[in-house]
Amino acid sequence: MSAKILFLSHVFAPGIGGIELYSQLLIEAFREAGHEVRLLTMQPGGPDDGSEFTIVRRPSVTELLTQHRWADVVFENNLCLRLGWPKLLFGKPSIVILQTWVVPLDSQPTLATQLKAAWLAKTDRVIAISTAIQETCWPKALLIGNSYDDKVFTARAVERSKDFVFIGRLVSDKGAHLAIRAFASLLAATPAPDIAKATLTIIGDGPDRAQLEALAASLLAPGQVRFVGSMRGAVLAEELNRHSYQFIPSRKEPFGIVALEGIACGLIPIASDSGGLPYAVGEAGITFRCGNLESLIEATRQLLHSPKQQQACLRAAPAHLAAFSPARITRQLLEVVASVSSPR
Repeated sequence: MSAKILFLSHVFAPGIGGIELYSQLLIEAFREAGHEVRLLTMQPGGPDDGSEFTIVRRPSVTELLTQHRWADVVFENNLCLRLGWPKLLFGKPSIVILQTWVVPLDSQPTLATQLKAAWLAKTDRVIAISTAIQETCWPKALLIGNSYDDKVFTARAVERSKDFVFIGRLVSDKGAHLAIRAFASLLAATPAPDIAKATLTIIGDGPDRAQLEALAASLLAPGQVRFVGSMRGAVLAEELNRHSYQFIPSRKEPFGIVALEGIACGLIPIASDSGGLPYAVGEAGITFRCGNLESLIEATRQLLHSPKQQQACLRAAPAHLAAFSPARITRQLLEVVASVSSPR
């Protein structure tokens, strides 16, 4: 049975973050399943998006009311109070995916977080993307992890070097500085030729880039750390396939789609043990103590010196990826939509 789904995503294309890309993936899946979808977003864009579905950017109050009146069900990819308040007026059934913390880590609850809690209490179905989000934010939430684009991110028959890669916004919480320091330490301590010719590729951009470039220059020879800027889609997948190991030292990651993308491209993730990363990595990678440089170095050293551990991670990858495949995740989400939507 088809439904009219009003999809709310505060950010969307042309933005390039995880929520933007995942919203696009879900909308395509809902439309392929026969549902009619309209999107409300606060993301600015061009006058002609060229989309096959209706996109309303920065809607007025009148437009918000019009679109909510149209919908059978309201679907929020993360909390969207500014876009979603009319659902309360019309009594529309609603679903919210919690993509991040309701109360930011290391913060105290505020009036805003109390409002978010009240909002979730009036939501028909709340979905948490990881066990960390579920346990920390909304224990009653359904656990449905995020997915990745399995048409783009696939392993290729290429000869891989011992190179490392980091993907993420260049800000302190993503931990690129830890990746650089750990890589420098490993090169200094590991006998040649084990990883003497290895490189670290930094994919991403952000306000800390100049500082990180200076750090790399102070610790390593020119060319051992490459800063290549932001990448996405097929270009990113091609770059990932040139590497063997992926540093994911984030401090506050609610899930970590980059881990799934890396695993799908044949990488072994070395991830922080905080937030949703252990859930996203599973047995297909290893973890270290969050924020602890020595733990990161030791975990990586053990992995490099243990072909048995490497093979165990690679063998675990197919089953782990299957659990987060687009087909499986969207099927679960469509079942949730069907459980709350009214017949047309």
